[in-house]
Amino acid sequence: QVQLVESGGGLVQAGGSLRLSCAASGRTFSDYHMGWFRQVPGKEREFVAAISWTGTVSSYADSLKGRFTISRDNAKNMVYLQMNSLKPEDTARYYCAADENWVIIETIGVRYWGQGTQVTVSS
Repeated sequence: QVQLVESGGGLVQAGGSLRLSCAASGRTFSDYHMGWFRQVPGKEREFVAAISWTGTVSSYADSLKGRFTISRDNAKNMVYLQMNSLKPEDTARYYCAADENWVIIETIGVRYWGQGTQVTVSS
């Protein structure tokens, strides 16, 4: 089992930045690829970004490339999502995810989820 706890969400004005954090516990953190997803009420959860267990490979939703950056610190069992130039359409609940399979980490079929942290971007 892997437990994931997100933090760092909040209210920010359009154009601002936020850094989300996800603390992992349980199994060996470096065994897992990590990802971020987001969800708006009434819509499907969507992929935001993923990072490999080594931290050397990352992927992003096409629409978010250049504004969002995912990173991890295996020594601290942490994964981060730096979000810049935020837009009102980025408003969502953001979820941290973990899976041992790189193919799965970009889909909603990931094995482990956090409870999410709310990000609200005002115009």
